[in-house]
Amino acid sequence: MFIPFENLPEDSKIWIYQSNRKFSDDEMADIENDLKVFIENWSAHGTGLESSYLLKYNRFIILAVNQEVQQATGCSIDSSVAFIQKLEQIYDVDLLDKMNVTFKNGEHIAHKSLIDFKRMAKEKAVTANTIVFNNLVNSIEEFNEIWEVPAGESWHSRFF
Repeated sequence: MFIPFENLPEDSKIWIYQSNRKFSDDEMADIENDLKVFIENWSAHGTGLESSYLLKYNRFIILAVNQEVQQATGCSIDSSVAFIQKLEQIYDVDLLDKMNVTFKNGEHIAHKSLIDFKRMAKEKAVTANTIVFNNLVNSIEEFNEIWEVPAGESWHSRFF
């Protein structure tokens, strides 16, 4: 059951998927339509999940579930991953590789492998003040507070 993202409780569980490239506006419109259908039908043990999605920077897909109403279970999480895998195939993108880093480079959003990001840190091409996207956040509250943070304040700090 779709609930506007901003109406979900702050302790709602989230999953963040980052694309290895920016989606076009047309692709984003199609993805949004697909997300609406998926969210409306997303359930756990036959009970609809009070859930939502958010699209950010033409690059990030965020899924959220109000776990106070119904917990996302193994099967429901599996169905969301299958949905994301389908999007990967349709748009020829990588959304599931967690070994990549996305960060702000001025107004541009950059996407690099972890190895390249580590090298860039060593070369001082990125610094502890570089804004990174901490996709390890687990709740809407964490998303609002520590998703976009200086690298020195996230797990990325080990590279500096």
